[in-house]
Amino acid sequence: MKNYFIVSQSEHPTGLLVTSMLIASLASIAVLTFLSSPVFAADAPTDAPTYTVRMLAPETALKAAQAALATCRKSDFQVAVAVVDRAGVVQVVLRDRFAGAHTADTAINKAWTAASFKQPTSVLAQETQAGKSMSGIRQLPRVAAVGGGLPIEAAGNLLGAIAVSGAPGGEADEACAASGIKAISDDIEFQ
Repeated sequence: MKNYFIVSQSEHPTGLLVTSMLIASLASIAVLTFLSSPVFAADAPTDAPTYTVRMLAPETALKAAQAALATCRKSDFQVAVAVVDRAGVVQVVLRDRFAGAHTADTAINKAWTAASFKQPTSVLAQETQAGKSMSGIRQLPRVAAVGGGLPIEAAGNLLGAIAVSGAPGGEADEACAASGIKAISDDIEFQ
């Protein structure tokens, strides 16, 4: 029995607009992917004005989130897990049924922070403490300088980030997030 919620765009108050924007974005990505295929890339100069990026498939993002949630459950932690793409856009949010109301938003912001700064949020938390030269970063909107968010990387590329909120402390959140990355590491490393 699954005891978590998947928040879809259709449940969002502006779901129709978001869905329309998503469809338009996916169509653009499909065209760009076709145009960047080897057939067209052979004639592209090395200083081409565009480039190709790798991103997590929704199924891969979900697999990572489910693994992180399962790891936290083994320790009796009620948490929320978020996976974002390389731009920080949410792909998956899972919230266990007894996780605090704040955990979903916190997980999303931790994942956004890990993707944006391309480093674990626990590292950012240390580097932005009061009195340090980068302490002002904590004042930026959405920055969650607290442990629990990890970038997802493969073959030197940032693919996205995963974050957990609700375990007792950033270290426990980060351990659960790391298990999510481990669950997909074989899937993403050689693609």
